Amino acid sequence: MADNEQDDIMELDEPVVVMTDEEGNEYYYREDIIVPVGDKRFAILVPIDVDEDGCECSDDSCGCGCGEETDVFIARIDVDENGEEIYLDPTDEEFEQVRKAYEEMVFEEEEE
Repeated sequence: MADNEQDDIMELDEPVVVMTDEEGNEYYYREDIIVPVGDKRFAILVPIDVDEDGCECSDDSCGCGCGEETDVFIARIDVDENGEEIYLDPTDEEFEQVRKAYEEMVFEEEEE
């Protein structure tokens, strides 16, 4: 990622979650929605795409790639010893609870 693209992402008015793979590549995500389950909070994280050509069509057929399926992650939001929020992998049980809660939220929105 070019430095100016990284600067654009870091200037967003929302929390940016940076994930690094085993090869050192960084991927940028934002919170799409917060799902409360019991006394815990979970974030649905979606990728932040900075399109080099400025395409915002979200059309699968244009060939720009902005309409392609993307990976979405679920992360448990905890607070570390410094009072800062950290994102952790949920347990398998938590993942299923979040999935069910998210589906109920979507169902309720569709009913309205």
